[in-house]
Amino acid sequence: MDGAVSSQLSDVVGAAAGLERRGYDCCWTAEINHDPFLPLVLAAEHTTSIELGTSIAVAFARSPMTVANIAWDVQAYSGGRFILGLGSQIRRHIENRFSMPWSKPVQRMREYVVALQEIWSCWQHGTKLAFEGDFYTHKLMTPMFTPDPLAHPFPKVFVAAVGEAMTGVRRGRRSAFSPTPLRPSATSRK
Repeated sequence: MDGAVSSQLSDVVGAAAGLERRGYDCCWTAEINHDPFLPLVLAAEHTTSIELGTSIAVAFARSPMTVANIAWDVQAYSGGRFILGLGSQIRRHIENRFSMPWSKPVQRMREYVVALQEIWSCWQHGTKLAFEGDFYTHKLMTPMFTPDPLAHPFPKVFVAAVGEAMTGVRRGRRSAFSPTPLRPSATSRK
């Protein structure tokens, strides 16, 4: 059973600990009016077994390198309990709120997930970072910027989707599909 907590920092500790005490399996935060990652660090500090995840973090508002880094740190700090839930958001928000490019969201998300895995492999195994895609390029990683290897598996990656095309992003990858709570017909009218 999963539960959600507010991303308001003052509410997180009690809410996450309460979910764990009541036997919940996962505690989720969402990127709405606060960052979704920082609350999970607080939750990790005050829980021991419940999984901790973002539902969702807006992928296209950030570089894969930035997300790889924060996900790595939360995974390490939580003792391997982090789930990285990513979503594309919609064009209007990406371009006008985040001032980032928007194009081909399905292909971009697929490439984003692959880039994350390549970055993490570089850090964990010391392989050369040589990722070149249509949307993202990551070819430089020096020892100074390489975090210590994880003592746990890479974070799980969930991809939120409204339509059928985005559900295909997870196929063949170490990621999962997380449907949004909104029906496509409801979102298309907004």
